[in-house]
Amino acid sequence: MPRSKTALLIVAAGRGTRLGSEIPKQYLKLAGKPVLRHALDRFLAHQAVGPVRIVIDPDHRTLYEEAVSGLGLPPPVSGGAERGQSVLNGLRALAEEAPDHVLVHDAARPFVTPQVIDRVLDALEYAPGAIPALPVADTLKRARGLGGEITGTEDRSTLFRAQTPQGFHFKTLLEAHEKTEKLATDDAALLEELGLTVQLVEGADALFKITTEEDLIRARQMTEGALEPRVGTGFDVHRLGPGEKITLCGLEIAHDRTLIGHSDADVGLHAITDALLGAIADGDIGSHFPPSDPQWKGAASDQFLVHAAELVRQRGGRITHVDLTLICERPKIGPHRPAMRTRIAEILDISESRVSVKATTSEKLGFTGRGEGIAAQAAATVLLPADDL
Repeated sequence: MPRSKTALLIVAAGRGTRLGSEIPKQYLKLAGKPVLRHALDRFLAHQAVGPVRIVIDPDHRTLYEEAVSGLGLPPPVSGGAERGQSVLNGLRALAEEAPDHVLVHDAARPFVTPQVIDRVLDALEYAPGAIPALPVADTLKRARGLGGEITGTEDRSTLFRAQTPQGFHFKTLLEAHEKTEKLATDDAALLEELGLTVQLVEGADALFKITTEEDLIRARQMTEGALEPRVGTGFDVHRLGPGEKITLCGLEIAHDRTLIGHSDADVGLHAITDALLGAIADGDIGSHFPPSDPQWKGAASDQFLVHAAELVRQRGGRITHVDLTLICERPKIGPHRPAMRTRIAEILDISESRVSVKATTSEKLGFTGRGEGIAAQAAATVLLPADDL
């Protein structure tokens, strides 16, 4: 399904008072990343997701901006006093995009899976609405409150726990919200009241909503315990030619020669970029930034590294360490090493303590020994969610 045809609306305007936290639950951090960002990164990594709007409480704008930093999203939509009004505001903001379908998701459900997204979208091929759900496992009793007398037992065979993302034909959902006289707490219920079909698809245990302290503990255990380390390596070489400076690790260094390449030929950043792409099994620098493409002629290599780091984050991962070795006779790397570490850490948005830069010569042997070029090799360690999370 084309990206432009499916919009994403995330409802993040709640205050989460039941959790008892001063910070709304959608902005609490799991493994160093806000709950909202976990959900966003997973949706943005799905090829079917196109336009995005996020509905927030205007009082939380600073928290929101921190959570979506670097994603280049449109401005957030202001929410209403009730969820139904927030959804309506978001749908109106999406109307100019004219999507065919819309996915409506609770920001407090961070662990959406691509399989659930696929099942919801597949169901929209033959139904105006679809929601993920799970069967109710526990026996259900009617009673006059806790501690009260049981008055009956429900047949659980036809009962299901609804989850999000819920998917709809966009115009159908917008019209349903515009026409209703009451603000619904569940979007599917609006279509049900109009007599329209809403299809149930299989949900996922990981799609629970963070509501209580126990939920938050579970979410933190999942992010901290289900991250698995991946290691990637990168190697790059650029020849030296006439010039007055070289670019290494994002720094311009005065030199009697320069590195030759289609971009700025920053051999250090190129090696780290390839190492990160290798760690997430997503090709190499040439497949993302082809040297045959004129737009990358003379381009600064920090944008290549930023792109690779963002791909890691979109997969719900985080960079824990990069180790770079520069191989050359000249220039001497030692005097520039601290600044190189600082610059790489800035580009990757990680602590400088997680960046290592080393240098060696090849004892006058080979092309580096003859001063014909500079080589670099890198290793990158990232933590990624387990495939079944």
